[in-house]
This record gives sequence, C-alpha cells and structure tokens, in this order.
Amino acid sequence: MKKRDSVPARIGLVMIAVIGLCALLPLRAEAAPYAGYVIDARNGKVLYSNNAETRLHPASLTKMMTLYIVFEAVENGEIGLDDRVTISRNATREPPSKLGLRSGQKIALRYLIRAAAVKSANDAATALAEAIEGSVERFAQRMNRTAKSMGMRDTTFKNAHGLTQSGHLSTARDMTLLGRQLFYDYPQYYNLFSRISADTQVRTVYHTNRRMLRSYRGADGIKTGYTRAAGFTLVASAQRGGERIIATVFGGKSTASRNAKVAELLDLGFRKAPSRVAVARPARPAYLGKIGTGTVRIAAGAERPALAARTRRAAVAAAVTRSLRPMPRPGSETAPVLVADSDGIKRALLAAQETAEAAGPNTPVEVAQGSAGSELAKVRPVVRDQAAEASITQAVQADPVQEVVRRVSTSGGRHWGINIGRYPTEYKARQVLLQTALTEMATLDDSLRKVVRRPTGFDANFMGMTRDGADLACRRLQAKQISCFMIGPG
Repeated sequence: MKKRDSVPARIGLVMIAVIGLCALLPLRAEAAPYAGYVIDARNGKVLYSNNAETRLHPASLTKMMTLYIVFEAVENGEIGLDDRVTISRNATREPPSKLGLRSGQKIALRYLIRAAAVKSANDAATALAEAIEGSVERFAQRMNRTAKSMGMRDTTFKNAHGLTQSGHLSTARDMTLLGRQLFYDYPQYYNLFSRISADTQVRTVYHTNRRMLRSYRGADGIKTGYTRAAGFTLVASAQRGGERIIATVFGGKSTASRNAKVAELLDLGFRKAPSRVAVARPARPAYLGKIGTGTVRIAAGAERPALAARTRRAAVAAAVTRSLRPMPRPGSETAPVLVADSDGIKRALLAAQETAEAAGPNTPVEVAQGSAGSELAKVRPVVRDQAAEASITQAVQADPVQEVVRRVSTSGGRHWGINIGRYPTEYKARQVLLQTALTEMATLDDSLRKVVRRPTGFDANFMGMTRDGADLACRRLQAKQISCFMIGPG
C-alpha cells in the first residue's frame, strides 16, 4: 500500500520540477544584452566601451532626459518650481514604481521632480511631461529633438518614464552623454541625484540606488532603471579629487551584480584617467520652448534668455554698488532697505532716485533683492553721483523688460535662510552679502539680504528661502569655498 502511494508522489515532484524549468528557460532566453561605457566626465574621453552603440531598452534612464527638459523649462521661464500641477487620470494609471498620485490632485512641480529623480516614480514623470508640453506625445517629440541636438544619435523616446514600448530605445553611449550634460548644464539641480531620501509632500521617498551611493567612495548619482526587457540599468557618476568618471551599464542580471559591474567600471575609469586634464564642457543642446505665450528658438551654445537676464541684473547690481556711499558705522541708525524682486531692478532704482530727490542729499540708500510677498521696506536716499547714475540708467535702459514687484514672500515655506559669517561692522557685512549674491545669483537671486546686530558683531544672512533652496545655496557656496550654515524658521 505504501509502495503504491509513492508513485504519484514522485510523479508530482517531477511535474513541479519540469514546470519550474519551463518557467526559467524563457527568462534565460530573454535576458537583456549587456552593454557598458565609461568616460572621463571632464573632457568626454572614452575609457571603456563594450556593445555601447547597440540600441537597447533604457528603462528609467529615460527619466534623465525628462528631468533635463523640466530643468530647461524652469530656467527659461516656461514653468516655476512652485507652480502647482494638476494630476491627470492618465498619470495616475501608470504602473509602479509610482508615488501614488490621485486624479485631480494639485502638487508643486518641485515635488514631482524629486519623486522622478529619487524614487523614479512613473506617475510623476508622466505628470511632468503633461505639465510642460500638454501631452506625453508632444513631450516625447521634444525629448527627441533635444537628444538629437545633444548628439544622442541612436536614441528614440516614446514616453517620459522608460517603461517598455515599441521603438523606445537608446544606447549606453547616448545615456552616458546625457548624464554628462545633466552634470554640466544643471549643476544647481544635480544634488537631487545623490539624495538618499526626499520629501515629496505626498510622502518621503528613498533613492533607488542608495546602497551604491553609500558604499562607493565618491558616488553622487545619477539614475537607475529596470524592466524585464532592459535588465538592470545604471548611469553612475563619481568624483575623487579633481577626477570625475561616468559609467553606464545595460543588461544587469540583478541590482547587486549591476552595482558590482558599475563599481568595477568606475574603478577602471579612475585608473585610466589622468590626474590633471583640461576640462571641455559639452555644448548645450539647441533649445525649443515656450516663454510667455510665444515660442523661441535658440541655437546650441547661444545664451539663454534667463542667463541673459541674470547677466543684465549683474550689470545693474554692479552699477548700484558703485553708487553707494559707505553704510553708517555701528551705533548710528540702521539704514532702511528698499526691497525689489529679481525682476524689479529697474523700478526699484527709479523709486530710490525719487526718494533721494524728496529727502535731499547726503543720505545713503541700499537696494536689496527679494521675491514677491511682503510689504516694501523703507528707503534711505542716495548721495547724488552723476557718473554712477549715468551707469545705472545705461544698464536699466539695456534691460527694458524688467518689472518691479514690491513684495518679499514669507509664504510657501520661505522661512529659511543661510548665514555667511559674522563681521565687525555693518558695512562689512552688507558688502560681503552683496558680493556673495553676485557670486551665486542662481540660488540667491530671490532671497532677502539681512544684517542682524549681535553682541559680538553683525551677522550676514540671506533670508526668505525655502528649506531646499537654503540647502542648495549653502552647498553651492561651500563648493566655492564660502562658509555658510542654514538658519531655520524662528
């Protein structure tokens, strides 16, 4: 009886083994092809290449281009980081990985950026595409135009997230080039790719490759990906001393094996790369986007409108600096401040001149930059200086599009700031604030310069910033060897 019962049991075990083998065989047959590519990020020199120009599925490496275009749109005034995006039903239907957005939900663009960069959220990527171009299809067309202008010659995008779609293909070479463009063209956003975690307003999300970021010395990004068709993909960047290497792997068999291979390639890159080399930044791709209601076309390498505006503002600020008399010494009345937003230099200066004429000569005026939101502070007039006023007028006339907003915002989480030191005199503190603002206009352009008197000196602070904005500004200043620390609300 026992012998008879053992036969079906054995048959059952054999059938299970056969089914298991059948399940495994297709996975082996469909394993994604391997491709690898390594460059010296400083000059783009190729240090390793294997199957790097074969068109393969890129998976979520796609989101590097999605984010590149979003950064481009923000820089050129198409959309703002705090603009609220209405989530479509189409975005909510994207499969994981996702943030879990709801149809009709409104969320600031900055949170969608974080979700796409850190968590690789597919619903966030689609929402970004729709916010910039109105539809995923139009956004994909813009992705392809940008890719072509970058020299990504073997890439075709069909969507913004990288999920497998017929014809959505790229190469290890092209994705490496894209990673390098991100690093050089948008350094102010690059820190997103090294964040272990990020607040997305919906919830805190964690980096998809935090293990490698923590374990490989010098690693600071960039993007991971996985689909069955692509395998495990990764574009990684690391810096050691003055050397920076970017390595890309397609077709990894697992997260661990992919990370091990990328670490091996990065090591190879650091061994091969010279300690010193002339940096050759990649040319920016041609830009085609919307500013206001119009469409502008800017050739590769041309100055961007936002950059041109910052250049003009710097010229105006320099003229203002030349027109100022030294501030009162400690113990005298603190000089009130005229506050204008970064787009309001022209009328701010005119207001200062009008106040000067009304109050009489021999009283200094300070012009500080801020953003929209609170009442205009009091102004003390400036000593009349014919040459300085002429240079201000000339700078203002060269920038006819500037427009004043006489408010400084403390809403929307702008209760943070940074301190850049304590100085013996108020004049010195204000001088350092102005010099620092001109040095780091990208992140300090919308902040309010403030000097706070302390028992041992005068603190030089930039205020009216978001927490993320203050963190980014401090990181960038520290990279320029300027000491600073963040100041929290209150």
